[in-house]
Amino acid sequence: MLLTEARRPARTDAAGELVPLTEQDRTLWDRRLIEEGTGLLASTFGNGPRSDGPGEYRLQAAVAALHGGAVRAEDTDWPQIAALYGLLEQLTGSPVVTLNRAVAVAMADGPAAGIALLDALDAEGGLPAGHHRGHAVRAHLLELEGDIPAALVHYRAAAARTTSLPEQRYLTARAARLHQGERG
Repeated sequence: MLLTEARRPARTDAAGELVPLTEQDRTLWDRRLIEEGTGLLASTFGNGPRSDGPGEYRLQAAVAALHGGAVRAEDTDWPQIAALYGLLEQLTGSPVVTLNRAVAVAMADGPAAGIALLDALDAEGGLPAGHHRGHAVRAHLLELEGDIPAALVHYRAAAARTTSLPEQRYLTARAARLHQGERG
């Protein structure tokens, strides 16, 4: 919780609009909370081997610690985050964890690798058809890959499906920016 709370001040801008993780002003992150959370997490690994494995919450905390430890977005250890999400996915079987892993894999190995994970998730019927986050992640990865027409379709689909007004505004703005760039 400390690691998550540490990043809260940078998650929205002065107008209350969402700021993606890679665009956040990391000087706003509370380094004291990150150090405290990372220290607490490290102390749990020093308690000897656990027969039940690392557990869902320790894995989530380890991901948050890796994000918190990256002073600049480009310093993020995406391969390690992808590996942790792989363990978390095995442990939980959650399609939302698979979405997060797809982003981490895309950041580590390129957008096509992340899109392949999304395709596999869709083939397995992982997310409900109306789930906006699947569309949002696919849009982001398609944008990274340079497939702007497909990214537009998925940003718009995600915006239409979310019930969160800040998310809807963010997704609509992303689509508008891409559309403008496509025409411009």
